[in-house]
Amino acid sequence: MSQESDPRFESLLDFLKESRGFDFTGYKRASLMRRVRRRMAQLEIDDFAEYQDHLEVHPDEFTSLFNNILINVTGFFREPESWQFLAETVLPEVLAAKAPGSPIRIWSAGCASGEEAYTIAMLLAEALGDDQFKDRVKIYATDVDEESLAEARLATYGERQVADVPPELLERYFDRTNGRFSFRKDLRRLVIFGRNDLVQDAPISRVDLLVCRNTLMYFNSETQTRVLSRLHFALSDRGVLFLGRSEMLLRYGDLFIPIDIKRRIFRKLAVPSPSRASVVEPPAPSLPADPDPVGLDRLRDEAFQASPLPTIVLTTTGLVAYANRRAETLLGVSVTDIGRPFRDLELSYRPVELRGYVEQAQVERRIVEVPETEYPRDDTERRHVKIQAIPLVSAESRLLGVALAFRETTAERRLRDDLSDANHRLEVAYEELQTTSEELETTNEELQSSVEELETTNEELQSTNEELETMNEELQSTNEELRNINDEHRERAARLDQANSFLDAVLTSLHAGVLAIDANMVVQAWNRRAEDLWGLRADEAVGEHVLNLDIGLPTAPLRTPLRAVLSGDETGRQSVALDAVNRRGRPIRVRVTSTPLLNVLDGTTGALLVMEAEGDEPGNGG
Repeated sequence: MSQESDPRFESLLDFLKESRGFDFTGYKRASLMRRVRRRMAQLEIDDFAEYQDHLEVHPDEFTSLFNNILINVTGFFREPESWQFLAETVLPEVLAAKAPGSPIRIWSAGCASGEEAYTIAMLLAEALGDDQFKDRVKIYATDVDEESLAEARLATYGERQVADVPPELLERYFDRTNGRFSFRKDLRRLVIFGRNDLVQDAPISRVDLLVCRNTLMYFNSETQTRVLSRLHFALSDRGVLFLGRSEMLLRYGDLFIPIDIKRRIFRKLAVPSPSRASVVEPPAPSLPADPDPVGLDRLRDEAFQASPLPTIVLTTTGLVAYANRRAETLLGVSVTDIGRPFRDLELSYRPVELRGYVEQAQVERRIVEVPETEYPRDDTERRHVKIQAIPLVSAESRLLGVALAFRETTAERRLRDDLSDANHRLEVAYEELQTTSEELETTNEELQSSVEELETTNEELQSTNEELETMNEELQSTNEELRNINDEHRERAARLDQANSFLDAVLTSLHAGVLAIDANMVVQAWNRRAEDLWGLRADEAVGEHVLNLDIGLPTAPLRTPLRAVLSGDETGRQSVALDAVNRRGRPIRVRVTSTPLLNVLDGTTGALLVMEAEGDEPGNGG
């Protein structure tokens, strides 16, 4: 599922890395571009370069962009079968391999809002008990999204977020307050949250269990390799790696072996490290008493001078202390150089920089090998040497100095060259044999090609699976946002219905007839008493012009007071008494009081008309 790189998009990624330290260059381009374009569409921006300019002008936009790119889809006990297998099979093995009382280190990488880190905490607390858990366990939870880390540190979740927590664990490890669930404070302190970029930052070390679920699938193949190498380094010997369902590790059999491939749980494979030469000081030989110690010193000096290996001895301060005859012959170091700083000798940097190797031997107290190098002694002969920097340590483990031993390998090099030439001639001799086996090789190549095609197809399927999983998480995130919006709308609608019911109750309870009009004198409300007075239902009156109502109340005299009230010129009420005829045809005297409807921001937005029949009693319809 490759996609050609857009130079403007790559420029935007470089800008994000330089300005904010977020390196998205290792993310898969298809999903990354889709998330960025989604944010651009919200701002009605079509071009990546234009969006980069927008970021430079509006620094707050970085937060919105990162919230779109970093998909924080997680949950407690996500994929319960995998967590059950981890709790029942893997964790007991991990704990059994630890010495009693030894610390247990857990790393939740890409922890988002913290649900997986607290899931691990609950499982370990169940396995060890609260006291052992508090004494031995440290859980490190990291992510690149600071907002998610802040939410994780609060450790407070809604009912929907804790729906997958088993009821007995919910009761044991959460405190309920005001409809929210908070993880226990005494255990929360053992979960340490911090920012860590898996691509750039150093990994946490000596980890017994590393949970990194549905994080690798966002990276391209090269970045996945680099991140997995860091995760391998982070794990202790036989440490366990727990991945998401779309992350297979098919190409990393040299780093991890599967414990359960279906549930994506793997164990670290130890990578053999190159052997290191160590300095072992031989025991001092038992020498007979020598009445002439000066003769013994001379014997040692002559033995050193007669050594076939050119050797130079340096003090701990970097001065030349000794050099034997072979060193003078091969390296040009003479008696006059004794006592000089080694750095002043041409030998210290030609044919190779030796001072670094000397310092390494002093610091690490071990023999340091210098790779074979060419040593041009004169214009007519090319020589090759191997060099060893040997720390000289006393019986009290005190560093006395460093010996540089040079071994000439010119003859060996010549033999190797001769061997290489002989091998070349042998290869030429085999050409006829290779010609006769062309048909077999062709068949092997076809088989190899088929294998490669199958591997490529498998890689493409794996990439497709990861991309689908990414899109699924994006859809989950969008669905969660829509659910939250629907909940808000539902709450507002309920409050509005409640307000309307309350208003209807108020208007119905009033003895007087009440109607409300807007600024255009169109009826907006008509209460039950008004229906009783004039025989006009609310659905017949609402939406009509008040002066056009066909009722027993003459409306023409109301024009002037209503206009005065709606214009805002009058601050008080307008009241007028009119002769009218009620719905039963009886003449009545009605007092109509007009009051302005005021809005804090917009001023007068309408009027309220209260119609009271003089001499009327409550409950009397006229």
